[in-house]
Amino acid sequence: MRSAAVGSMMVCAWVIAGAGVPGSKAHAESIAAVASVANPASAAPNAATLKQAESESADIPFASAHAAGPSTPSAANAWGGERTGKETTLSDRVVSYRINADLDAAKHAVTASEHMTWRNRSDRAVSRVYFHLYLNGFKNNGSTWFTERKVLTAHGQSRGAASLEKGQWGWIDLKQVKQGSAALAWHYVQPDGGPATDQSVACIDLAQPVPAGGTLTLDIDFLSQLPRVVERTGWWGDFNLVGQWFPKIGVLELAGERGAAAPRWNVHEFHFNSEFYADFGSFDVHLTAPSDYTVGAVGKLQGQPTQAQGKTTYHFMQGDVHDFAWLAAKGYKTLDGSWQGPGSPKVAVRVIYPAQYAATAAPTLKATIDSLGYFSTTLGAYPYETITAVVPPYNASEAGGMEYPTFFTSDGYQEIVPGTLNEYMSDFVNIHEFGHGYFYGLLASNEFEEPMLDEGMNEYWDDRMMRERNEDVVLATPLMKRLGVAPTMSGFMLDRTAADLKQPADPLSQNSWDRLSSNSYGTVYSRTATAMHDLEERLGKSVMERAMRLYYQRWRFRHPSAADLRAALIDGSGDAKDVNAIFDQYVYGTAHIDDSITDIDVAEVLPNAGVVTTNGKPVESDQNALDKQIKTRREAWDKAHPKPTFDDEGPFPWRSTVTVFRDGASVPQLLRVTFADGTHQDVRWDDGRRWARFDFVKPAKVVSAELDPPQLAYLDANKLNDSLTTKPNGAASRRWTADFAAALEAFYSALVTL
Repeated sequence: MRSAAVGSMMVCAWVIAGAGVPGSKAHAESIAAVASVANPASAAPNAATLKQAESESADIPFASAHAAGPSTPSAANAWGGERTGKETTLSDRVVSYRINADLDAAKHAVTASEHMTWRNRSDRAVSRVYFHLYLNGFKNNGSTWFTERKVLTAHGQSRGAASLEKGQWGWIDLKQVKQGSAALAWHYVQPDGGPATDQSVACIDLAQPVPAGGTLTLDIDFLSQLPRVVERTGWWGDFNLVGQWFPKIGVLELAGERGAAAPRWNVHEFHFNSEFYADFGSFDVHLTAPSDYTVGAVGKLQGQPTQAQGKTTYHFMQGDVHDFAWLAAKGYKTLDGSWQGPGSPKVAVRVIYPAQYAATAAPTLKATIDSLGYFSTTLGAYPYETITAVVPPYNASEAGGMEYPTFFTSDGYQEIVPGTLNEYMSDFVNIHEFGHGYFYGLLASNEFEEPMLDEGMNEYWDDRMMRERNEDVVLATPLMKRLGVAPTMSGFMLDRTAADLKQPADPLSQNSWDRLSSNSYGTVYSRTATAMHDLEERLGKSVMERAMRLYYQRWRFRHPSAADLRAALIDGSGDAKDVNAIFDQYVYGTAHIDDSITDIDVAEVLPNAGVVTTNGKPVESDQNALDKQIKTRREAWDKAHPKPTFDDEGPFPWRSTVTVFRDGASVPQLLRVTFADGTHQDVRWDDGRRWARFDFVKPAKVVSAELDPPQLAYLDANKLNDSLTTKPNGAASRRWTADFAAALEAFYSALVTL
């Protein structure tokens, strides 16, 4: 999902504006609490709802309504164990879909039949299964999606804020579900205690249970009515982005997988801020659309399309993925390229775009090809034969910045001038959405419960790629560029400004719906990137990259948790102390950092009055004699320095005491003190003291002190108090306020273009 290029700029604008055991009775009762906490706008479930929830969970329970990132690593054999590359398929395919779909372009409706096979990986029989019907989130205002939107957008800005009018709602209508020759009944459930009017999850009662290790086959006829584009999917004019459009079976997690202690159905409602989670499998899909429409989809086109009665049918197949989406748009153009790297097949790269955004096509193609190279080199080889990027039309931007396996949507620009904000945003959105193909696609993170593993880790790796390309954020419109005004900052610095470091509301490992606001959810992107930036600075860039390659190697084609990421980073780096500090404080906690320099005290070191032992005998100094001695030395020094400056040392050495104070979590810091003679001394402050004093006795006095002079600790919420001088010097302040000033300038310049 789109973030920093658009999201971080939005957050900058907000900154400127001021802005129980599962299955038990206790588990069922916990759902009542969720209604008032996770879904504060909905009423608490009544007794019938609680009874239903308990009944639904009687054999295999639901994952907790408050499920989030677990702290215990998954078992070594989770999801069938690490993929060695010697298996017959890239993933342990749990499910397969054969779908025939026909688009009624005038109605933006898809009539389809689905033949699904699913393998019961558990050790017990399954008598009912659960399906996601995501489009029902756009069916009416009573859905969990719309109910949560009322609260979350009231306390923070977000995408997906458009209102749907008559004729613009979307839904999935199940026409028939059959197991063999038996017609099956279904009903809607709310696993997270959402409103009873939510229909985003359906329970299907089976005619014959699926035995342990057995396979279920279902045939489903359905109609998917696309909504007008409000978020991620839908139509606008002759543009149809068909995403989350088919009945998709939930994930049956087993003991040892992502914190599960026993089999459980991970099948959450469609929440406002959540995205998706599904089993790996294969897709064999026939798509029929008007012949004058351009069609693109997940996977590889099989053979030549066939035409009949003004419509064309396309056949796409893709194995070892967990979702399928497609595009049908009238009059769209294509731009093609290719890429191949070590360990990867030759990849066909296609950009599909409207004529109004022709300027976006070539930059999108280049950014996608560049991303294939970077991610394959730094994480692991790209395993698929295709990647397709789609540019939505004007007025359908909410369909942009969305990801599916081998398929993503971008953003469109009528003009992309090198060295402008448009260029950066175009490049970043393409890199970010491609990057999801790794963190959401190949690693298959649970975006419901652990959005940081996808959105956050992807954002971090994207910032890394932009840094390697030497491509900073240029906070300038084309007009500003022509006028010679083009302030810049790094992508990591931009994310830092959006990360809400001073008072984070939620742990990074929190799920997507138990959030204070959409603003807080948005920090999943920026705060994760900032935390991983600081961890990389502690571990070293090459060490961090080695650890991330290990993470990818272990968990590709599986479903890792935050605890699995932590374990891989520890094993890959050999540095448990620093990895655990970041995870304990920021992933599982809401710690903040604000280290500061509070005082610099300077005093001359004069001869001491009192008793001094000389040759084994106590000798008392005479104060009058000392005063005369001090005076004589001063007069001699003054004579030698007729025009002294502030920085001149004087005849005696100086004792300088620098006091540092810690408001928040303990982090390693470098303290640099600079002396009047131009020299400096570095000291490490890496203990847990709340405050500390450092003394320096030198011929020259300390004139300034600064924490983190290399600018590595981005998690420090307030960098303006990291330095102090004994005379006016605004260098440090100017450096750390540059990001805010640049964002402010860009924000106001953007207003002019609206």
